[in-house]
Amino acid sequence: MIAGFITASGMIIAASQAKHILGVEAHGHALFDRLGSLISHLGDTNWITLAVGAASVAFLFWVRKGLKPLLVKLGLKPRLADILAKAGPVGAVAVTTLLSFAFDFQGRGVSIVGDVPQGLPPLTAPTFDMEVWGKLFGSAILISIIGFVESISVAQTLAAKKKQRITPDQELVGLGASNIAAAVSGGYPVTGGFARSVVNFDAGAETPAAGAFTAIGIALAALLLTPLLYFLPTATLAATIIVAVLSLVDFGILKRTWTYSKADFAAVAATIALTLTFGVEMGVSAGVALSIFLFLYKTSRPHIAEIGLVPGTEHFRNIDRHKVLTHPELLSLRLDENLYFANARYIEDYILDRLDHDQPIKHVVLNCAAVNVIDLSALESLEELNRRLCGMGIKLHLSEVKGPVMDRLQKTHFLEELHGQVFLSHYGAMKALGPVNGRRPKLAAE
Repeated sequence: MIAGFITASGMIIAASQAKHILGVEAHGHALFDRLGSLISHLGDTNWITLAVGAASVAFLFWVRKGLKPLLVKLGLKPRLADILAKAGPVGAVAVTTLLSFAFDFQGRGVSIVGDVPQGLPPLTAPTFDMEVWGKLFGSAILISIIGFVESISVAQTLAAKKKQRITPDQELVGLGASNIAAAVSGGYPVTGGFARSVVNFDAGAETPAAGAFTAIGIALAALLLTPLLYFLPTATLAATIIVAVLSLVDFGILKRTWTYSKADFAAVAATIALTLTFGVEMGVSAGVALSIFLFLYKTSRPHIAEIGLVPGTEHFRNIDRHKVLTHPELLSLRLDENLYFANARYIEDYILDRLDHDQPIKHVVLNCAAVNVIDLSALESLEELNRRLCGMGIKLHLSEVKGPVMDRLQKTHFLEELHGQVFLSHYGAMKALGPVNGRRPKLAAE
């Protein structure tokens, strides 16, 4: 879902900046709305704006890959060449601002930044009006979710490029602190934005200290440098954002997920399609809902393997994949999922259906090595299964139950009512139960 959200959001952000490259008015919430509006206003394109914007985009794309090798070839040291290459966007801003001033771009219909308020925003107390809070509560919840998903998405993407890891809890603490600060300074809701984060990353940011230096730089610029930005073409800023966010667009994820998992492909494709069609809010909401649905669907039908003993070892494997030893009166099943409300009935029905096809069975052993949780619904299902098997003359046993799971089971009456035993190892269960009936194990493959 996050991969789909990043790709779709990158496209939407790039499309939202296209109007500044063309110098036209365009509106719209989702991608297709924006594109339709752009197409309808193509006749109003300002060719000077287009030239500035297109040249800035081409230059910034080239800077990302081509400037450093060129500078090294010209004799600069790699470290200096790297610094100059990362300063490419600053160069684009400086050059286009000078051109705008020298050739009066504003008088030729080119949109420029214009007057930027000088100084820092005053500290103000938030409005404690319950009527206003009531109106904004639902939107605030959605904004907070979108902001967190956006921040984690771009953080994970950029961390992966550096082979680093992030701590989502710490990211959430940072977002909370930043939004509290924004609330008392008249700021927008704070997130780890796509465009800003990628521009920062491309500039060589390595640690959280980069954010602090950025804040100091913005404060100094707001106090001292705003008059210098007056003639900056808006198209240059748009080009910087477009080049940054398009680096996050990855349609290769569709091919990779289609090859590996059709369910994951459905989550990615649905998130991309809905985000592009209906906007970020609908896309993320639908992606989360679809992810939860797919999780519940997959875990509600867990993989259950009938296992047997690998000859000469104490290891057990699936009888359909390996030549293993089994006992005709012993049914060994490995549960490859936690037991909870969504799959409790499925597991119970699976075992009972299996027993209908094999009457000589006297013992059922559930290997719980992969079970980390047994919730109350699953416990009730196990209790019912224990009673039904007892009525059929079959004993239910458990093996390799993990400590935390056993701790919870010991707080109930289940272990007292269990007609079978709880074995430390599955090999111990087969060794104890297999020979009881005097039957020699046989190779399942035979």
